[in-house]
Amino acid sequence: MSVQLPPLNTINNPQEAKPGWNLLDLGIPEPDDFRFGEVQASCGEVAVRAVEWAANQCLQGQLAAMVTAPINKEAIHAAGYVNDIGHQEILARLAGVSQTATMLMTPGLRVVHLSTHKSLAEAVRFVTRDEVLAKLHLIHNTLSQWGVTNPRIAVAALNPHGGEGGLLGREEIEELAPAVELAQGDGIQAVGPLPADSVFNRAIAGEFDVVLALYHDQGHIAIKVHNFHESTTATMGVPLVRTSVDHGTAFDIAGQGIADATGMKAALDAALAIVAGRLGELVSH
Repeated sequence: MSVQLPPLNTINNPQEAKPGWNLLDLGIPEPDDFRFGEVQASCGEVAVRAVEWAANQCLQGQLAAMVTAPINKEAIHAAGYVNDIGHQEILARLAGVSQTATMLMTPGLRVVHLSTHKSLAEAVRFVTRDEVLAKLHLIHNTLSQWGVTNPRIAVAALNPHGGEGGLLGREEIEELAPAVELAQGDGIQAVGPLPADSVFNRAIAGEFDVVLALYHDQGHIAIKVHNFHESTTATMGVPLVRTSVDHGTAFDIAGQGIADATGMKAALDAALAIVAGRLGELVSH
């Protein structure tokens, strides 16, 4: 199936860009054996090098923001990038930072993750007072810079029903509640831990500006059930603006011209809003 592309202005550096669509030639050789819908190490190499180029341009102040399409984790591992599980890890490596976070956004709901690319067993061990407190500071500071003034942050519980007073787990008592109390003492508008089966609905109703989810699927499922097609991600903790679509590479439909571009448009809109410090206006209840 052929797709009609808009007129493209081919350029060799960002300074040559004109209003409209520009195709930037990075000088990276295309894979000789490219095949649609297959994991290939050569494609993983190209993907990582393109992300690195854009990130370095942002870090040098040459670009205001970067918006990324999905990358295939198997492909980048096949290319030898064994420590770069995804965009977030690549950006942290280039920026030299140790604390980052992924924020998922869709109209009416924002979710930041305490951890993302960890097994469930690892993610549970990551739920500590210090990690939660540090993430609450990161959320507060970043959202304030992006245009959400004094953000109201809800912390999701880890265990069913918030642990039932310790009967179903003690993380809420020993780690989460102390972290929230310390954050409140630092002037952060945080509450919780709140049962995960109701906190996202309360955020959608407008009670909170963002929810801190404690592991990958806890937050991703809530966002994607609420509004999958307009969901996007933004990376916190790096000195640049990076947004992305909130879906995978969809190798099963690659090359067929039927992919839905709604998420990419939303990611572009989010990047523009963050650069302008108006994120609170873009993702409102």
